Amino acid sequence: MKKIIALTLILTINFLGFSQEDEETTRSNVQEFTPSKLLNKGQWDIKFFNSLYTQTKSTGEGTGESFDIDRQNFFTNTTEVYTGVSNDSRINVGLIVQVRANNYGGQSAFSVFDFDNNGTDSRSGFTTIAPSIRVQPFASVPNFSITSSLYLPIFKDEAVSAYLDKRSTFWETKFFYDKTFGGGDWQIFTEADFGFNFGESSTDAIESGEAVNIGERFANNSLFLPVSAFLSYFPSAKSTLFVNAQQAFLIDLGNEFEQNYTQLGFGGKYQLTQTLNLEASYGKIVRGNNFQGLGNTFSLGVRALF
Repeated sequence: MKKIIALTLILTINFLGFSQEDEETTRSNVQEFTPSKLLNKGQWDIKFFNSLYTQTKSTGEGTGESFDIDRQNFFTNTTEVYTGVSNDSRINVGLIVQVRANNYGGQSAFSVFDFDNNGTDSRSGFTTIAPSIRVQPFASVPNFSITSSLYLPIFKDEAVSAYLDKRSTFWETKFFYDKTFGGGDWQIFTEADFGFNFGESSTDAIESGEAVNIGERFANNSLFLPVSAFLSYFPSAKSTLFVNAQQAFLIDLGNEFEQNYTQLGFGGKYQLTQTLNLEASYGKIVRGNNFQGLGNTFSLGVRALF
């Protein structure tokens, strides 16, 4: 598992090796290929996105009141691969794979990159795989698209106390729309998600005697509804700076557990070559309810379009 970051760097070097720096054009990949825009037939989009979330505060049961906790760290590597399959560039298919590493008990934020599995306060591994499809439903609205993915948990149910990931079959559908204005210097991007968490509830798992890590079933039988907005400014054709906000709700559909939170953030993207883009961002959960962590997220992404 320690090879995940090294692999990302190796692939970055390889992409740089076969990609030549092109002259700056009026509209780069950074500007053109938002999540709203689909790929042409035969075109490929590969993205490695690494996110470290660390928290030292959480909210109480059924409240928004915060209190201090020992530091907890959650690293997620998400690899997305999509390709265009339709002549009219309105259907893409893809696959998403996630690797996670978490630790607890006041360890430093960077210690999560040890990818330990000690059965007590550290856990890591491949967690989910998701077939995915993107469609552009209206030919007259090319900047509106829908992505639907089915996340399947692939990690074992183990008798350990450390949480790794949700033990849910998660069906997520995302709606994307963007609008460029101000002579092309500004762009507003919006996203609305509808995610259904299927699976055995905590109560049913206890009664059946099948569950050994009940905490991973907290979201089963629930609806996840995040709404996000990004405001981007393009200092040049190959770079963008953005600020973003997100409001998310986890709605109970039978597991007797609900949450919600508000997150604010900022970041930037830069096109290194005609193929390769880099992205870095920061997010802060500024409020929440019912065992919601109030932490910080640091993200770094590498994207190749060819």
